[in-house]
Amino acid sequence: MSRLLSWLVRAVWTWARRSAETRSGSRAARRFAGYGPGTSIAFPHATIFGEPWIVLGSHTLLGADITLTAGMVPGLDLGPDPLIRIGDGCTIGRGSHVVAHCSIELGDNVFTGPYVYISDQNHVYTDPDVPVGHQWPADDPVRVGSGTWIGANAVVLPGARLGRNCVVAASSVVRAGDYPDHSVIAGVPGRIVRRYDADAGWVPPLRTHETEEEAP
Repeated sequence: MSRLLSWLVRAVWTWARRSAETRSGSRAARRFAGYGPGTSIAFPHATIFGEPWIVLGSHTLLGADITLTAGMVPGLDLGPDPLIRIGDGCTIGRGSHVVAHCSIELGDNVFTGPYVYISDQNHVYTDPDVPVGHQWPADDPVRVGSGTWIGANAVVLPGARLGRNCVVAASSVVRAGDYPDHSVIAGVPGRIVRRYDADAGWVPPLRTHETEEEAP
């Protein structure tokens, strides 16, 4: 009996994973401010709310266990404009968090690894006599340019503005500031470790991994 029950649970879960994703045109998708054709959010979700202030482009995929939220809590009136915009052809990795309170914009063809955290709000510690969690947080918009790749477990902090085709190394922390097109950002805190110059090419140059085997 226990073996049969285990098989049934696995079968139902497998069916749910394949069939319960949020697809374009579904009732759940219609709650969003925009939900392009070919876009889907995998099942199960972690936390999703504030859909009327979230716009998802076409053919964009969000992995399972995603957290996608606009506002502090569900049910708030957040004004006339979307707080989250994710462009066309994006892939957001499993377990990632996109948490918006003022503005987060991801361009087209942005890819992330799993467990990436992107937020436009952070706690402050200005008043030394008040617990940090009780102080009103600060907001700063985030923008990620089209074609950017963000590695697994990376954190993009409020005020970060990444240009086109940037690379964020896994587990890096991207601080507030402007990062030009074709920047490679790595470390904690993140810094530009390589960039592309139209005249000089990649600075520093890309390393080659060619190996030559000697003939026996």
